Amino acid sequence: MYAVVDIAGQQFKVRQGQQVFVHRLEGEEGSNASFEKVFLIDNEGQVRVGTPTLTGAKVDVKIIEHLKGDKVTVFKKKRRKGYQKSNGHRQYLSKVLIEAITE
Repeated sequence: MYAVVDIAGQQFKVRQGQQVFVHRLEGEEGSNASFEKVFLIDNEGQVRVGTPTLTGAKVDVKIIEHLKGDKVTVFKKKRRKGYQKSNGHRQYLSKVLIEAITE
C-alpha cells in the first residue's frame, strides 16, 4: 500500500514504515502529525484517485528529528570581467516516519 501525499508543499510517494526527509515541520521531535492532502492511494491494485484530494484519507507521521541538509554551494562568474561570487546554503529538514495510511 502506498499513497501520494502533500507534505509541506511537496508531493511524496510514501509507504507505511518509510522514513522521509521533508522541509522543516512545526512540532517537537517525537511528536505526531497528520496530513489530509492525500492525492492517491494504491491498496494492492485498487487505486483511488482524488479530485484533487481524497476525502477522509490521511497519513499519520511521527517527527523523528530536525536537522540540516548538506551544504549547497552557489558559484556565479562572468568570464573576462573579474566577477565571481560564492554563496552557500543549508536547508532545514525534518526526518519523519510514516506510521499509518488510512483511507
